[in-house]
Amino acid sequence: MRWNLRLAAANRGVWKASELQRDLAEHGLVISAGKMSGLWSGQPISLKLDDLDVICVVLGCEIGELLVPEPDKVSRPGHETATQATAVGSTTTVVIPKGRDGRSLPPT
Repeated sequence: MRWNLRLAAANRGVWKASELQRDLAEHGLVISAGKMSGLWSGQPISLKLDDLDVICVVLGCEIGELLVPEPDKVSRPGHETATQATAVGSTTTVVIPKGRDGRSLPPT
């Protein structure tokens, strides 16, 4: 998913994060300057659905304008690239089981 808040806001004449922050506060969503900066300039780590509702109301937009799907970024099983296949098969990991007392068993 691509976060598209800045473009959605610009399409409605909102050019500054502080302006959107003020509008959100008027609708009951008080956001810190740090979190607002993250929403405005990057991709948020997490966002409550209720907060997303308020953003949509304030901007008068649909969720699809804020969250844009990117299906090409989704990996599909069995469709890995040659580089990935080589990288996965090139390292060998040896697992040594631990005894019941938590210590490793001696090499055989």
